[in-house]
Amino acid sequence: MPHDESDPLGREAPMTPTMAAILPDGVVCAESGDETVLARFAEEEMLVADAVPSRRSEFFSGRECAHRALGEFGVPDAPIGRVGRRPVWPEGFVGSITHCEGYRAAAVARTTDILTLGIDAEPDAPLPEDVLDLVSSPGEQDALRRLPSAPSDVHWDRLLFSAKESVYKAWSPITDEWLGFEEVSVEIDPSSGVFLARLLREPWRLQGRIVSEIAGRWTRSNGLLFTAVVIPR
Repeated sequence: MPHDESDPLGREAPMTPTMAAILPDGVVCAESGDETVLARFAEEEMLVADAVPSRRSEFFSGRECAHRALGEFGVPDAPIGRVGRRPVWPEGFVGSITHCEGYRAAAVARTTDILTLGIDAEPDAPLPEDVLDLVSSPGEQDALRRLPSAPSDVHWDRLLFSAKESVYKAWSPITDEWLGFEEVSVEIDPSSGVFLARLLREPWRLQGRIVSEIAGRWTRSNGLLFTAVVIPR
């Protein structure tokens, strides 16, 4: 991260908010780089006790963002557990954590405002071809080829992958079910910063609503892509 030239001590300038720019009111987002962070709680340390150092680092820094976001709501500091790979949030809250090289973030909201949410950050770089085949249909790949390559130069394949990750993170806490890449079709609007995800399986039944399409938002900054899905209460 570039240094603030006006700071005689050469300290790093604060990170410009990025994920926060695509989240609605009522959702608090905390972000950081990939600096080394130690676990706040022994319970969190135990969750990745056998993991490699890089995984431990991203896990603890992601949890640190989550603690900071919850702190904005005045939530007492306590361990954030895990079910599978999904964080367990304090009663009355929903949230999502993401991490990639150089970036960590957590988004948190009250359940009285937000039913569920998912966020994802990815490097703005192409997906390996074999990965693209695994996460997208031939129709989606045709649509990606029709998206503009200039002047934005967005790596649309990676953005599609990120959008599906955000959809899954919003889906999983509500249904406690697996959602495969092939069960979601994503259409990206290159100009509005919006994407539309269509469920290719039985729709969600949310508070008396039948939901088969989910709108999300995306943006890019500093070599990273950001996606978010937020479903209000």
